[in-house]
Amino acid sequence: MEKHPLHLKNPELQTSPEVQRAVEREQRHTGEKVPNDPTQRIEAYMDRLEKIFLNPDERKRERNLEMFRDKIYDALIIKRENFPDSYFELQKRIARERGQAVEEIPENVREQMMDVAIEDQKASLDVWMDYLTEEDVAYPPWFKFYVWNQVTKLSQFDKELGKFKSRTESTVARFPDINRAALAKVLDIYEKVKTDNKNLKDPEIRENFSKRFSNLYAEFIAGSLASRIENKEEIRGQWIKYEVNDPAAADKLWQSVEGKTGGAGWCVEGKATAHSYNKQGDFYVYYTYDQDKNPTQPRLAIQMTGNQIGQIRGLLPHQGVEPVMQEALDNKLSEFGGEADAYRKKSEDMRVLTALEKKREEGVPFTKNDLILLYEINGTIEGFGYQKDPRIAELRQGRNTEEDMLVIFECTREEIAHVPSQINENTKAYVGQLEPGIFQRLLENIEHVYTSFPDKKIRRENIDIGGKSAEQLISEMEAASINISDYAKSMLKNREFVPGKNPEEATLIRLTVADLGFKSSATTDQIYERAQILGLELCPPDTGPNYRLKYRNQPLNEWIYMGMKQISDSDGYPCVFMLGRDGGGLWLIDAWAEPDSEWDPGDEFVFRLRKSES
Repeated sequence: MEKHPLHLKNPELQTSPEVQRAVEREQRHTGEKVPNDPTQRIEAYMDRLEKIFLNPDERKRERNLEMFRDKIYDALIIKRENFPDSYFELQKRIARERGQAVEEIPENVREQMMDVAIEDQKASLDVWMDYLTEEDVAYPPWFKFYVWNQVTKLSQFDKELGKFKSRTESTVARFPDINRAALAKVLDIYEKVKTDNKNLKDPEIRENFSKRFSNLYAEFIAGSLASRIENKEEIRGQWIKYEVNDPAAADKLWQSVEGKTGGAGWCVEGKATAHSYNKQGDFYVYYTYDQDKNPTQPRLAIQMTGNQIGQIRGLLPHQGVEPVMQEALDNKLSEFGGEADAYRKKSEDMRVLTALEKKREEGVPFTKNDLILLYEINGTIEGFGYQKDPRIAELRQGRNTEEDMLVIFECTREEIAHVPSQINENTKAYVGQLEPGIFQRLLENIEHVYTSFPDKKIRRENIDIGGKSAEQLISEMEAASINISDYAKSMLKNREFVPGKNPEEATLIRLTVADLGFKSSATTDQIYERAQILGLELCPPDTGPNYRLKYRNQPLNEWIYMGMKQISDSDGYPCVFMLGRDGGGLWLIDAWAEPDSEWDPGDEFVFRLRKSES
């Protein structure tokens, strides 16, 4: 039997405790003994990991990942007691270089510095977790787990030295950035020896394969950063389609982009990954002309998953689309009909940012509508890259947010309250911390409520609840083409789901765990207790489905939790309803919410406003 790729890279893996636990679980589940063979033992381990983190059911996959996220943080994120003194000495030196005299850093400031570093590590780790568990990422499962195991041992890439530093328990730096092209090329090396050890007789393959992952990954990153985009000023070009399930087309795609996407690093620069994407659907690339008028420089990519657009990528950092390529992309999207609506919205958002950039360069003042867009008052700005468009922060930088608020809210300084005692009949906005009973003091006419402007908006909305049975709610959601997960349906059909008999209006308040005052994670019970102190209460059971029916314009990739008494799903786990929207449309799903389940500061909950007793 050929050796499993993970056994080739880590012969000791098959005897590890985690593999042994997976083998024992498989034997209990099937009633059959797993042979004492390294490959089959590792296969049992891989099957277990795939069911947890790569489950084809997106809802289960996200649910499983959230279950383990805090445990992963606990295992990999730096502990406060491990922060080295050298880190704080470095901060003092940076402050002195900025002209600030700092002899000692106060304890509360040290705590804030550690908070920032910990959150940065979590954010960089989240990027890897989310990327490697995406169904559309066309790496084989064994490679995803191998990469995860390796990158969690590394610190940031040192461009001058061309290598990674290893992580220790006192490493403060973020986890490495993702370079998709480099990963794809690492996979190509490993694929060459996946099924036939005899390939190791090839000197070049043997040399590459013997390198540690960190060295190989660093080598390809350095090469990617050094690559240049030819004739970048040219925007004229041609779209070329690579047909699905055509190995020859996949080879042409790979050869046409290899080493040509600069620091953006498209993953189809790896041959194996190009073939994986070719099996999922057609692939379109827009090539601009070289000096001989031949379409040779890749600038845009549209990857299809079946008949749906899976990804759109460009050559900006994190694979964002260059503003000069917007027209070529828009013209192509017009060919795809309704399935490209979500991407047309992103395209329009990018066009708006480009227009604001031009205004700033020309010294033209921003209008109220410009500021509403820039500060994302009515919705988030969406782009094509893997991360938020950096131009948003650049355009906000240096602006006077206090002055901008007066324009956006159309008010005077006196009409913005920052503490509850300042609230009166003339108040138009509240920007400040939430204190006990605050929501009973916020008058109905105060439309704008923030804990911090512009990112921490507290949303309030009135909806009708009660008077509909579970069957009616399910029927109305299905008629509206709203997706309902099987677990959510089991909650709706549970006897614990008791909708109100009579229709009534409920005022809903949406806020994050951080808005509630928690700097780090908080348990379900802690969140519920804090919400009640602030003047809120748990939502009745039917609030989730009723809110789902009303909230049709939910932004893409937004997920919110209902603050409600838990209802058991079909597996017997205590759950709350979760409302979201992804490429498949609007969803009502379940989310585990045991009393001691932990939630991140950015998780958003919906509670009901408690009526004033007076």
